[in-house]
Amino acid sequence: MSGFAKYDYVDGNLLCEGVPLADIAKKQGTPFYVYSHTALEEQYRHFDDAFKGVSHLICFSMKANSNAAILKTFFNLGGGADVVSGGELRRALKAGCDPQKTVFSGVGKTSEEIHLALGEGILQFNVESEQELANIQRIAAFLDKRAPIAIRVNPDVDPKTHPYISTGLKQNKFGVSQQKALEMYHQARSMSHIDLVGIDCHIGSQLTDVTPFTDALKKVRELVNTLKDQGVFLRNIDIGGGLGIRYKDEAVKTPEEYAAAVLKPIEDLGLRVILEPGRFLVGNAGALVTKVIYTKENDDGHKFTIIDAAFNDLMRPALYDAYHEILPVQRKDDRKQIVTDIVGPICETGDTFSKGRTLQQTAPGELLAIMSAGAYGMSMASTYNSRGRCSEILVKDRQYYVVRKPERLEDIMGKEDLPEFLKDKG
Repeated sequence: MSGFAKYDYVDGNLLCEGVPLADIAKKQGTPFYVYSHTALEEQYRHFDDAFKGVSHLICFSMKANSNAAILKTFFNLGGGADVVSGGELRRALKAGCDPQKTVFSGVGKTSEEIHLALGEGILQFNVESEQELANIQRIAAFLDKRAPIAIRVNPDVDPKTHPYISTGLKQNKFGVSQQKALEMYHQARSMSHIDLVGIDCHIGSQLTDVTPFTDALKKVRELVNTLKDQGVFLRNIDIGGGLGIRYKDEAVKTPEEYAAAVLKPIEDLGLRVILEPGRFLVGNAGALVTKVIYTKENDDGHKFTIIDAAFNDLMRPALYDAYHEILPVQRKDDRKQIVTDIVGPICETGDTFSKGRTLQQTAPGELLAIMSAGAYGMSMASTYNSRGRCSEILVKDRQYYVVRKPERLEDIMGKEDLPEFLKDKG
C-alpha cells in the first residue's frame, strides 16, 4: 500500500483517510471516484517545497482532473492553472483561480477562447504556431489589449514514454522548432499588441527518467541566451509537467530529484519557473470503487470478473494499455487467489481493466478498488452506452463529501430534441 497515500487496510477493510470505502458504497452506490484531500495537499506541498529556492509558480494541469473541489484545494495553497480550453479556463476562474496564475496551452486555441482569455487577463498564452500568433495579435488589437505570450519550443527530445503522451518530438503536433521559435520571437517584437513574456517547453507525461527533461532544457537555455544577445528579454520559463507516478513497480523520481535535474540547466537565467504538474499531484490520491456484478469461467478455464465500472468511467487501460493496481475493498485472507480478467459491462472487448490478474476470489456484490485513478479518470469519462458519469467523493479528516453527483439518464438526454417531423402527431 506504500504507493497509495492515505489508503490503508484496517481489519481487512480498505479505508481512505479512515473512512471505509464499503460504507461510502453502501450509501452512494457504485461506481464512484474517491480522492484523499490530505494526499492532494501533501503532494502539492512536496512538489512546491522542492522548488522553494527559486522564483516559481505551480499551475496545475487541469486536464488531469478538473473537479472544482480539487482545483480549489490547489488554488487555496497558492497554485494556479494550466488550461487547454475555454471550458477549463471558465472552470478554473469559477473555482477561484487568479487569472494572473493561469497559462493557456494547446495547439488549437479558437478565436473565441483567445478573446475570453484576453478579457480575463491571464498570465500568458503558450503559443504553438505562426498562425496562432497572428490571430492573437489580431484579437488583441481589436480589444486594444496587450497579449502576454510565450512561444512553445519543441526540442525534439525523446521522453521515453507512451507515444500517445509524448509531446516533445519533431513529429508531434506540439510547439515549433528552435529556429522557427527564434523567427517567431522577432516577428512578435514588431507586433503592436504582443508582449513577449516567456518561453515554454513540455515534452510529455509520465516520465520516470529525468534525463529527457535536462536534455530539453539545455536546448531551451541556448535559445534564451541567443534571444538575450539579440535584445529579447523574457521573464518566465514554463517547463511544463510530466513527472511520473508509481502505478505498479516504476522507479519514479522524487520532486527533489526532478527539481535538481530541471533547474541545473536554467538556474542562472534569472527567470521565474512555471511548472505544470498534473498526474503527480492527483494520480495516487484517487481510486475508482466498483462492484462485482458476475463471475464466469469459460470451458477452457479462462476466468472473468465482471464489474459495474466500464471504460467510459476509466479509459486509461483501454486507451494506453495502462496498468492499475486492483484491490479488494474487503480483503479476506481465507479466500484463494485466482487468475482472472477484470472486465466491464460494455459490449466491446476493449472494455477490460486487466488481463490475467491475480486476485482473491470474489463474489457478486463485493467491491474492488482500482487504484491510482485520480488523474485522467473522470476528466476523460464519457456517456458511452448511455451510461451516466459516476459520482466523485472527497475524503478529509474521517468524513466524506460528494463533490460531484452521479449523472442521470435525464441529464444525458436533456440536451436532445426531436425535429417536428419526427414528433408524434396523434
